[in-house]
Amino acid sequence: MATPWRWAAAALLLIVWAALPPVRGFSLPLQRPADCGGHRYFDISRLACAPCGAHQRPSAGGSSCVCQPGYRMVSSNGGSSVVCEKCPENMTGVTQDGWNCITCPKGLTSEGTCKCPNNEILVERSIDGILLDEAFCLHCNGSEQSFSASDASGNRCVRCEQTFINASKSCDCSSPNILTGGLCFSAGENLPPKGVATVRFAQLGITLTSAWFLKNLQSSASACWLYSNLTACQALGNMCVMNVNSLSYSSTDACGLFQYIYVNTARLGIAHSVAFWRHNLPWLYYGDRPGLASQVLEANNVPTVFSFKGTDKDVKLQFIAASFDAAGNFLKWQSLEGGILQLCPDTQTKLNAAYAFGTTYQQSCKISVSKILLDFANPIFYDLFLEYNGDNGQQYLWDVPVLNLNLQYSEMFVNQGSNMNSWLLTRRFFLVDALSGKENDLEKLPKVLRIASKITISIRLASHNQRGTIYPPLLTIAYTDVLVENPETQSVMVSFSVSYEMNQSEAQVQTDITLGVLGGLAVLWSLLKTAGWKRRTGSSIIDLQTVLKFLLFYAGDLANVFFIITVGTGIYWLVFFKGQQFVSVLLPLPSQEEDFVTYIACAFSLKALQFLQLLVSQLTVDIFFIDWERPKSRVVKGVEGEGVIKSAAAPVSIWRTYFVANEWNEIQTVRKINPLFQVFAVLFFLEVVGFSNLALMDSSSSLARSSESYIAPWSRILRFGVSAAVWLAVAGLQIIFFSVCYERFVEDKISQFVDLCCVSNISVFLLSHSCFGYYIHGRSVHGHADTNMEEMNRNLKREAENLCSQRGLLPNTDGQTFQMSISRKMRLHYDRIHETLTRRRGPARLLDSSVNTFEQSTRAYNTMNKFLSSFINHAHKEMDYVVKDKLLFERILGMEFMEPIEKSLFYSDEGQSFSDVLYYGNETTLLIFDILFFSIVDLASQSFVLAAILTYLQQEIFRFIRSTLGQKNLASKTLVDERFLI
Repeated sequence: MATPWRWAAAALLLIVWAALPPVRGFSLPLQRPADCGGHRYFDISRLACAPCGAHQRPSAGGSSCVCQPGYRMVSSNGGSSVVCEKCPENMTGVTQDGWNCITCPKGLTSEGTCKCPNNEILVERSIDGILLDEAFCLHCNGSEQSFSASDASGNRCVRCEQTFINASKSCDCSSPNILTGGLCFSAGENLPPKGVATVRFAQLGITLTSAWFLKNLQSSASACWLYSNLTACQALGNMCVMNVNSLSYSSTDACGLFQYIYVNTARLGIAHSVAFWRHNLPWLYYGDRPGLASQVLEANNVPTVFSFKGTDKDVKLQFIAASFDAAGNFLKWQSLEGGILQLCPDTQTKLNAAYAFGTTYQQSCKISVSKILLDFANPIFYDLFLEYNGDNGQQYLWDVPVLNLNLQYSEMFVNQGSNMNSWLLTRRFFLVDALSGKENDLEKLPKVLRIASKITISIRLASHNQRGTIYPPLLTIAYTDVLVENPETQSVMVSFSVSYEMNQSEAQVQTDITLGVLGGLAVLWSLLKTAGWKRRTGSSIIDLQTVLKFLLFYAGDLANVFFIITVGTGIYWLVFFKGQQFVSVLLPLPSQEEDFVTYIACAFSLKALQFLQLLVSQLTVDIFFIDWERPKSRVVKGVEGEGVIKSAAAPVSIWRTYFVANEWNEIQTVRKINPLFQVFAVLFFLEVVGFSNLALMDSSSSLARSSESYIAPWSRILRFGVSAAVWLAVAGLQIIFFSVCYERFVEDKISQFVDLCCVSNISVFLLSHSCFGYYIHGRSVHGHADTNMEEMNRNLKREAENLCSQRGLLPNTDGQTFQMSISRKMRLHYDRIHETLTRRRGPARLLDSSVNTFEQSTRAYNTMNKFLSSFINHAHKEMDYVVKDKLLFERILGMEFMEPIEKSLFYSDEGQSFSDVLYYGNETTLLIFDILFFSIVDLASQSFVLAAILTYLQQEIFRFIRSTLGQKNLASKTLVDERFLI
């Protein structure tokens, strides 16, 4: 029964909902308290400016209204809910709380309240709190009995400052006494020189008078000089640090006054046996002249041992800092952990990673000026130390010197050069100075803000030491001066880093020696290759071509030298840096890796030149397939146009030659490894397994890293070492697998090609040089290969049962592959036939018009086939050959000692070195080229994934070029129609 009513109610709700205005987003104008002007206040509930009522003005904070001078408050509920009433004519003043009117005998302030002269306090109520009709000013008794004066607010009488009492025996500092910075000094005292209360911001070219310096510089210097006041001395030192410790002995700025006091207080002695640390004074400088930096940084080791694996104190840098405020008060000792010096925000774990020994740390970010002003309203000054434990368990501190890059000594930036002997080291520093840049009013924003935009802590391993000791750390700091105009829109880039270094001169000398020795051997090896090449070309004249060939050989060999050095260097640092416990080696700095990167670039450039030369040589080889098949019978056919019937030899099938040519075409780009698997396997181990983490510049040798932990920057040397080692390991395993397992039990395409030639009754005649090449003896032991399946199986069975002769070129041998050194006479005869073989691709005027091109080419092909088969059969006594074995040195050097003058020389070649004209026989060159290409891309992009993709693409591009052009050369040299090369 209730169902119809429910439907009616639902329909009514839908109608009401449809009648409602659509929901939309809202916007409102942005207004700030500063935008409200002198007659409006900032309504915190509406976040907008609102007008004040009659006889009202905005309060000091701007978020409410107060009565104008001459008016008292009747009621106030905040905001504009204020009721004001005009004071009577005889009571024009207003009490300090604003609620009552009162007579002011000595005048009014700008706020409408009563005012009193200096050293008097305002009294508005009696002791029991009853409001007086007329306020009066009570003079503070500055006589010897009380020595009192009004406080800063003018509400109480307090004891006056001791220097007033010392100078005048009262609270007045009248002439001839000197009042400065709220202190009173007797005119008869030996005061320090008059200070210059200016701060120089050299980056902006601005020198301004600082309100803080104007107020405190002279008084701090005088109190420090006359009374050795500890706080005053610290405050004076801080003002010198705010002037970036710049020294000029002709100036009496903060640092000039500090140096004046330092020089003239030698009688006070030194603190902690430190010659530069005067009693009562802060330690600001390591000497007052440049030149002592090398003694400070290299004369002594920090007496503790660091390691990569050990207790917490052994593997961490325990930095601790004494902190002071601008007035010179000591605040506390504080550890640097927790991001004390790191202006960029981050997690505690990542911030504290900066002090893990051996971890290169880098952090940078952009921070708004408004945030800096909010977080660092008052500067904090630091004296930095390294904490360590002595042999007795006592904790000790080692001072950490500061290299301030902004420091000027006699108007020169002495710390910005690389010459350590010109540096002037200091001690104290700050992060942000928003105080010295305030020009007139300390309550207002500074005109200039000085920020530590770059902080670097440098850790240097002690020389000739295997126990992990270090020289004193060095903190390098650079400040940026910012002219404050619009803090909300202004920002500054800041960075913090920790770097580790050691003396790399010994490693550089060893690298240079290795490069010199291997480079010299490469020259000798290239000369031997050139001599072998000259022998194989049949030329004995040293011409321009010989010089160019030598340079090409040397380019390839020198590329191998650079590759060996870089891979060895990368693996050396990888093993010895990551595997050490007590630190004996540290990674080169990025600037010290430039030579290493140059070596890789040279290796890649030279290897690319060798690879291109290899491609050209493989694409221009002379090759011919010798068909041993002879006609089995004769056929009868008519002669066209003559009506005569003649018998002729039955044609021999060309399909066997086409088949062999196709197989040769396929194996031209076969390699000893699978390139696609190689790329994927390397990428898997680097990115998935995590071997890439070994290239990080930290002490950890773990392959897995937490997402919450700090990730150190990459080392280019380690990155190359890891990737090259993984690439070589995967390639080595592939080569072993294919040579030991796959080629033996599954498929060996090179050996199978040799077998195919024998089964097809086809021999391969290859010339890679003018007078040198390779011969694959494929003559069938059965006499015929162009037969049916039954006879083919019968022949193979007979051969398997040793019922026929062996396949070798020589009787009773199995040797089918040979290296050839042919005589000049043999080469000339070959060229004459080859010229007619290729003439069909020459100009039309060179062709015989009486015979068509196809018949001419066929005749030339038959001539070449007949010549080469007869040559192999020793039919040409004037161009005969002998078969022999190569000497051991000939095999090692890859050259031939004997020159084929009368007879050609066939060298037995069990290693099937004819693969040298294929990709298969040049795997080393291809592998090194791939590694170098991968590394060059990775070093440029810092991405293993991109390097792997581009490496595979270049492999496929060059494989396509080699396959396509090699196929054209094969068709051209063998007369096999390219359409049959599938």
